[in-house]
Amino acid sequence: MIDSNHATAMLRAATQAGASDIFIVAGLPLSYKVHGVMHSEGDRLMPDQTEAMIREIYALAGDRPMQRFLNRGDDDFSFAIPGLSRYRVSTYKQRGSLASVIRIIAFELPDPAKLGIPDTVLGLTSLTKGLVLVTGTAGSGKSTTLACLIDRINSTRENHIITLEDPLEFLHRHKKSIVSQREISTDTDNYLTALRAALRQSPDVILLGEMRDHETIQTAMTAAETGHLVLSSLHTIGAASTISRIIDVFDSSQQHQIAMQLSMVLRAVVSQQLVPAVTGGMIPAFEIMIMTPAISNMIRDNKTHQIEGIIYTSAKDDMISMDNSLLQLFRAGRITRETALQYCTNADMMKKKL
Repeated sequence: MIDSNHATAMLRAATQAGASDIFIVAGLPLSYKVHGVMHSEGDRLMPDQTEAMIREIYALAGDRPMQRFLNRGDDDFSFAIPGLSRYRVSTYKQRGSLASVIRIIAFELPDPAKLGIPDTVLGLTSLTKGLVLVTGTAGSGKSTTLACLIDRINSTRENHIITLEDPLEFLHRHKKSIVSQREISTDTDNYLTALRAALRQSPDVILLGEMRDHETIQTAMTAAETGHLVLSSLHTIGAASTISRIIDVFDSSQQHQIAMQLSMVLRAVVSQQLVPAVTGGMIPAFEIMIMTPAISNMIRDNKTHQIEGIIYTSAKDDMISMDNSLLQLFRAGRITRETALQYCTNADMMKKKL
């Protein structure tokens, strides 16, 4: 059987190997992902072995009770091992056995410059109200970008920052600001309850881990409207599809009013994806949309499909399309031609530019 020393040793080995995720799934060896490449070690795990490992991980997480997971088949939580790292755990049942994916999160907040986060994105921290969205697929680095924005505000402004996360990832120390970090299901019932309560807690900045339903989106927009800076994320790619997704969550009878509200509160949409770097590892490519009167009118008039064109042809430094971002990375010698073509949105246009 695995004991907690085994689980700790497994977490230590994966962390020191620079892994981003660990996979504990019956029928496969213990696997972990390093710079997007999967590595396996040891023999295939049997269901009793995955269960033993997962029980030890619950023990490491302060003897977290397993009953809720065993009843529901899913659980999310995070914990830390002092001197090693923080871990975000998602446990689930598959084919009747217990499985887990563990995301490794560094204690120290990363340096935005080393990560390749542009100054334009960091500059969004000068906003004092409105809605800023960071979007992208799962594992594209959204949480890290949001953590860097919160850290920048924490370091430069005397604010009350409230983060609502499921589960907590990066831990923020109080610097110039007061940072209240609340974990969904541990500190509060759900996003909506926590967000409504946050509005009575004198916040200047609210980080909402995810906008999951129309009530949460509506409350977040109201918060942005009433003089708070709200940062949140969505699993969408591109500003136009992000805006459409938000509006489409609502009934058709409400969509016009929501589009009006969104056109007034939205300040920026940052979309990102991680692409393979020439030197190994992954680097982010960004599409950045900063709200302009023209874009505001397009949202209001239900012409969101035209937004991509505005971003693509923008001559302003603070607005860039995903394809132009990839082109800049290629010209700087940081990604290959093949990578630029693989991750771009308009391959024909990209070929001409390359």
